[in-house]
Amino acid sequence: MKTETTKRAGACGLNDALGVIGGKWKSTILWELHLRPVRFGALRRRVPGISEKVLFEQLRQLEADGVVRRDAFDEVPLRVEYSLTPAGALLNDAVHALAEWGTKHASKRDQAVALVETAA
Repeated sequence: MKTETTKRAGACGLNDALGVIGGKWKSTILWELHLRPVRFGALRRRVPGISEKVLFEQLRQLEADGVVRRDAFDEVPLRVEYSLTPAGALLNDAVHALAEWGTKHASKRDQAVALVETAA
């Protein structure tokens, strides 16, 4: 049974958003798709360290969440491109703002650590 506090905490939508972008690779995949559609092989090369299996799974999850679209073209060999849906583009804007905050925060944190190390 949910308490009033947990109901209010989940109501802000942040948990839902983090559920879509959570994990090691999803935000990177979103970033790589933000300018134009990308083929699977090119996307795999742009996300170093990700396995083909994990990339496929992450793309399927993003597609199920409605933020990525998969277009298969009837060609030989089969050509598949991934792109952001309108909801994915909005999510990418939000993730970008969060990334800017993270960069600023990390810079301030690094400055504070350097100041403490200098004083010691």
